[in-house]
Amino acid sequence: MADDFHKPTQYSGDKFDTYEGGEDPAAILRVAHDTAHALVDRVRDNDDPEVLARLIAYTDDHGIDAIAELWARSSARSLPGALWRIYLMRLLIRQDPDGTSLLFQRGSEVLQTIDTAVAGAPMPTGPEEITALADEILRGVFTGDFGIALDRAGAFCRICAAGATSIADDADFTNPDRATELTSRADRFAITADEFTTCARLQRIGQLD
Repeated sequence: MADDFHKPTQYSGDKFDTYEGGEDPAAILRVAHDTAHALVDRVRDNDDPEVLARLIAYTDDHGIDAIAELWARSSARSLPGALWRIYLMRLLIRQDPDGTSLLFQRGSEVLQTIDTAVAGAPMPTGPEEITALADEILRGVFTGDFGIALDRAGAFCRICAAGATSIADDADFTNPDRATELTSRADRFAITADEFTTCARLQRIGQLD
């Protein structure tokens, strides 16, 4: 971990699955699962709203490194893997609210599914609305129905995948490099959406460990 880990780390959109953690995978996995369960259980048992607020804003103040050290190498279909992806999703939104809201708005216009309703963002969705949505989804992990929070995260990613694909199609002839980058981003969003959906299903049958 870098010496300046307390500073917020800038992550690009391709970092969902590329973060390298510590050197002992078995130890990391044990710690990841233990800390994920302890954190969720502790916050759910605590009625102090300041605790929840600090937890949501943790990466704003300290960066993503500490969380990545614990959870980034966990299976995408596990509790620590789901928490890692939700924190990273929120960080990516906050680092580029304009670009993310553009993808989300376009996706909401072209995607003929219930995902827009599931995600729960107001329409139209600008930078302020998309940032608020990220906080709401993370907050839902620790309050209310965890499965619903995961469903909302999955819906958000599917919408952004559709938006990135649509904008890539527009740019295909005028800016092929941009089109390629957006297509790759759409693929990552789609994969992450499937992972969130699987985690939601596992949560509902009591098998999200």
